[in-house]
Amino acid sequence: MRTLAAPASIEMEIKRSRFVAHAARVDCLADTLEFYETVADPNATHNCWAWLLDYQYRFNDDGEPAGTAGKPILSAIEGKGLDHVMVVVTRYFGGIKLGVGGLVRAYSGSASRCIDKASAVEIQPTIECSIQAGFSWTGQVYAAIGTCNAEKLEEVFGDDGVRIRAEVAKSEFDRFKSLLRDTTRGEVTVRKSC
Repeated sequence: MRTLAAPASIEMEIKRSRFVAHAARVDCLADTLEFYETVADPNATHNCWAWLLDYQYRFNDDGEPAGTAGKPILSAIEGKGLDHVMVVVTRYFGGIKLGVGGLVRAYSGSASRCIDKASAVEIQPTIECSIQAGFSWTGQVYAAIGTCNAEKLEEVFGDDGVRIRAEVAKSEFDRFKSLLRDTTRGEVTVRKSC
């Protein structure tokens, strides 16, 4: 999956209107709300935005004519082949109307330039999971974690065994589960975390 390497911001002036674009990686719906609240200016004329997250998307024109702001921002994200990205473009009206075509160019152009400034990075999507194992199976669990390049996030020992919270590449998750099932005769449980 391609996403943004780091947050970025740019500012452009088009016919005396000032456009300030902010772009960042988002990994859940809560991230989109937090990012918007961080960068949107309530004193601006418009705060238009779009996000793309695991093939789901939303966009908002925030009072601009329908289809002239949010959708062009989303098109800029899609055009760069990115996912897990949100862009907010804030407009301060400068007194000159841009027309439908001018608005589309201004919003998509500022979003695209902001994304380019942030630069893209290829990342491997991961799944967080919980592993419950008796003490006699800890060796097999540690071996499976190593074999599948999973990352151990937390380990808690109890009276009946160990509970491990781990993160594994999405592409490796089925193999990871099968490996644990096969090497522990099905006595270890693996569940995706919410």
